[in-house]
Amino acid sequence: MNKIYYLASCDTCRKIIKSLPKNNLVFHDIRQEPLTESEIDEMKSLAGSYEALFSKKAQLYKSLGLKNQELSEEDYKKYLLQHYTFLSRPVFIIGGKIYIGNSQKNINEVISVLQ
Repeated sequence: MNKIYYLASCDTCRKIIKSLPKNNLVFHDIRQEPLTESEIDEMKSLAGSYEALFSKKAQLYKSLGLKNQELSEEDYKKYLLQHYTFLSRPVFIIGGKIYIGNSQKNINEVISVLQ
């Protein structure tokens, strides 16, 4: 199943979704439906680490002082499960491959895979 994990209230996510060609993605708003441990584990298995899924741009990351700490993979997993803002968005899982974040290169790859 091809899926996008996104935040409906995020302007960047909405802009990216509008730019996508017609597709069969299942949409998962991470605020309305929090990520489960099995979903995070599936993403990690595709991405290689929990850190790869983690957004260091999140306001909460700075306000909790996490940038001054050395986080382990278990820490990253714990924070990803704790609050949706820590997921680097959007995350696409298409054809068993994961695409994380909103870089132009990443979005171009997603668009080309969906066409």
